[in-house]
Amino acid sequence: MRKRTGALWNSFRYWLGRRSLQSRLVVAYIFIILGPSLLVSFYSYKAINNTYMQDAIEKNDYLLQMEKLHVLNQIEAMERALQMAYSDKITREYLISESDPTLGELIDYNTTSFMNLSQIQFNNPNIEHLYLYSSSKNVYEMWPVIFRESRVSMEPWFQKALELEGLRNLWSFQNSDIDLMKRFSGETEQGQPKVSVLREISIPAGNHIGMVQVDMLLSKFTPKTYTSVQDNESQMILADDELNLFTRTDNSFLENNKGLTAAIKDRLAEFVKTGKWVMDYKENGNSFMLIQAPLEQINASLVTVVSMKGVMMDISRTRNLIIGVNIGFIFLVTAIAYVLNAFILKNLRRLTETMKRVRRGEPYGSIRVSGGGEVGELAHHFSKLMNTINTLVAQAVHKQALSKEAELRTLHNQIDAHFLYNTLENIKMLAEIENQRTISDALTRLGGMMRYNFKWTGEYVKLKDEIRHIQNYIEVMNIRFEHTIGLELNIDSAYLEVEVLKMSLQPIVENSVKHAWNADGIELTDRVVRIDITEAEGDIFISLRDNGLGLTPQQLTQLHEAIYAKEEPGADPSGTSSGGYKSGGVGLRNVHQRLQLFYGEAYGLEVQSEAGKWTTVFMSLPKVLLTGDN
Repeated sequence: MRKRTGALWNSFRYWLGRRSLQSRLVVAYIFIILGPSLLVSFYSYKAINNTYMQDAIEKNDYLLQMEKLHVLNQIEAMERALQMAYSDKITREYLISESDPTLGELIDYNTTSFMNLSQIQFNNPNIEHLYLYSSSKNVYEMWPVIFRESRVSMEPWFQKALELEGLRNLWSFQNSDIDLMKRFSGETEQGQPKVSVLREISIPAGNHIGMVQVDMLLSKFTPKTYTSVQDNESQMILADDELNLFTRTDNSFLENNKGLTAAIKDRLAEFVKTGKWVMDYKENGNSFMLIQAPLEQINASLVTVVSMKGVMMDISRTRNLIIGVNIGFIFLVTAIAYVLNAFILKNLRRLTETMKRVRRGEPYGSIRVSGGGEVGELAHHFSKLMNTINTLVAQAVHKQALSKEAELRTLHNQIDAHFLYNTLENIKMLAEIENQRTISDALTRLGGMMRYNFKWTGEYVKLKDEIRHIQNYIEVMNIRFEHTIGLELNIDSAYLEVEVLKMSLQPIVENSVKHAWNADGIELTDRVVRIDITEAEGDIFISLRDNGLGLTPQQLTQLHEAIYAKEEPGADPSGTSSGGYKSGGVGLRNVHQRLQLFYGEAYGLEVQSEAGKWTTVFMSLPKVLLTGDN
């Protein structure tokens, strides 16, 4: 995968590299805009998605809380009705009577307490039934309020209420509302689910005499759970303490999503244990949001199942809108960038066409670029460059002509040099015939010097060749002067193969011979030139020291000015010398400039001196071994 990605990236780079500058700029603009645009779109989409989800949660949670408030009001009404019936002493006495009441007692009870019980239901129209059950077999049933408990004693909810022993109320949810007056008539029972609150009546405590039951249909207890209004986005469910679910049967999410019922029960059980509730649920590619509100008074819960299909459709439309806006924005920016680049790069294309014509060999005149900026500056420098190239071409042609002329003169000089060598050899033979060894040796030294000077095959020679030339020069000079000059060499044999510039050391020795031992009428007899070589950090340092009269600080300053001057001292711009510099500075200056020309500004000469004692010239150059012979 990594190799394939690298190959695709290299292919894209190759393709992009072959495109024009305008195309590459447009691609760069697209990438520059695409990155922030995608980033902003991602965070915008995420924020919108969260907003839609949060709005859906808040809206349905609000409806759930309103329904919970309604349920709490119904719970309060049912408990108040139960308490009123439970607290009626006359009714309780009637329920425990073991003998048959007289007609007068029945009429009196019917017109007083029984009417009060009926009034309780009348005052609370949402209450479906108010039942009082008596354990006595002698009690006369007064429909639809007072019944014998044998009618319901086998019902599970009745047994659970007995187990509470009247200490608290029992809330029971049932899927059907049993009509006690028609139970034994063979008629069909009503199938409407209801909720009941029951409480045992014990007089005295522990002596069971009956039961109070208050019923309310779930359609009135929690209207939104059994609403007839078609709602494809949400469905409210009531769950009791046994995790039985009560809700509408038409257009129900529970029928189309078989795992939803189990999911709700599992989450309710987990909520009872840990207090944690998970809202998200997915089944069959559909997303749901489960919102729960506990009903602690009756150990039940209200759960709203919210279908996120509509929300997801809204989010999808928003996402498509963001993508469309981004694509349109990128196309718009691309078109604008293409037009602007075409206008901006027009001058660059003109400059490119001019360069192509010059490359084909067409003569260059000039190029005019309107405006400034980098392209204008590039055109200006290109024009300057072409003018410089034309000037250099003319100079090269002129130099080539001069080189041809110099070559002819060199051939002529070589002829003269051969004539001179042959003549010196003839004179040397005559000196040896006459047994004049001194003259013969002097001619040998002079011939060696002439061969070294005339044989100019390159700028570089080995150090040993330059030393040999200096030795020949000293021997010839010792013939001229009364006092001989001694040459001391402190050079390791490994440095004899080091590369030096030809005629770089001899001018320094010549400068010492001419100026070191005689000045202002003073002439020294003990004359020695010492050459030492050291190495440091890859560079070679050659010191040439004489034991002459030395230089005063003022003379040394003047000599440095002559050596390090950028232009020849005493020369005007035309190149004609007017003199005026100390004799001896010219040779050192030429050597210094040659060293810097061939090796760089870091190398050259440095002169140190002490008046009346010595003068030393230090030469620095890189260590390079020269192989072969020049």
